[in-house]
Amino acid sequence: MDSYFIYIPLAVAGLAWIIQFWFLVAVYRKLAVYKTKDLPEDALFPPLSVVICAKNEEENLKQNLESILNQDYPDFEVVLVNDCSSDDSEWVLKDLSKRYPHLNVVTLKEDARFKHGKKFAVTIGIKGAKNQLMVFTDADCKPQSDQWLKHMGNSFSKNKEIVLGYSPYNKLPGFLNKFIRFETFHTAISYLSYALKRNAYMGVGRNMAYSEDLFFKGKGFASHMHILSGDDDLFVNQNATKKNTTICIHPDAQVWSEPKISYSSYSLQKARHHGASKAYKGKHKWMLSMQISSAVVFYIFLIAGMFLYPEYRLYLAAGYFVRLIVQMLIYRSAMKKLQVLDLLLFTPLLDIFFYFYTAFNGFFSLFKREVRWK
Repeated sequence: MDSYFIYIPLAVAGLAWIIQFWFLVAVYRKLAVYKTKDLPEDALFPPLSVVICAKNEEENLKQNLESILNQDYPDFEVVLVNDCSSDDSEWVLKDLSKRYPHLNVVTLKEDARFKHGKKFAVTIGIKGAKNQLMVFTDADCKPQSDQWLKHMGNSFSKNKEIVLGYSPYNKLPGFLNKFIRFETFHTAISYLSYALKRNAYMGVGRNMAYSEDLFFKGKGFASHMHILSGDDDLFVNQNATKKNTTICIHPDAQVWSEPKISYSSYSLQKARHHGASKAYKGKHKWMLSMQISSAVVFYIFLIAGMFLYPEYRLYLAAGYFVRLIVQMLIYRSAMKKLQVLDLLLFTPLLDIFFYFYTAFNGFFSLFKREVRWK
């Protein structure tokens, strides 16, 4: 009987392989086969309010805000919440307000007794919006085209209340940039695929939209106001249903952002994200933990099996390459849609690094205090 126990690592590796294969074929393939569509001739363009919260974003406002103000859209406003900025954001916004009457600036002042996070600023922006349908982005983001709002606005048709967009990071030299863009892609292929499976669990605040009615019906951020992050993903996690959520990933609807350029700033950013994920619904936490843990277990036992079971190396190698080939085929299609196809050849290395980094960062974030958004 004892002899059977020596095969437990092989059995564990096999089980992890099956789970990983399921995620690839049953989940990520949803985005890979998804057909992006151009705007139809009978596209609907309801009035929109673009809500942006900015704290000490003077340079980003100079570089990016006009690309949003100049969107080719029949009826929209931009609500810019200047959140206690100490730089010259106020003067930049005053100048832009003179040239763009549809720019509505809401200024928040520092209060010694009341310290607030981004959720408060977002709530103020929503309350200051005049339109029922709202699109959200950040000050460091720039739409790929002036058709961004047309794609987002038309996505509200057929009784949809939440629109999940996509925001890639700009390409820069170095491994950190490749990893950040791969992590962003992996996050996107996951949340977009699950949305297509009618099980949306998160969105990214750099490019998403929802209705004011849904916000107030769900009591805004009240249930997670104590968590500093999560104005985007936690809102979707708690308010998305099988029928009220759609995605919008047409290239003209993608919004580009500047990535972090140091490992320390990137780690702080990820710590904020992990702080919000603790409040996900139980089924979504289990789903995501299985996604990460099965990959980590697969790689650990694959490597261990190569040393412990030399007679099975051929089978282990075959299992790895079958998974990799299927992964590359699915990722190629999805990466093309999400404009990161240059990362495909780096996938074998980035995939390993991504899963182990995410697992370790998630574990250590349990012992970290939350950090403010700015």
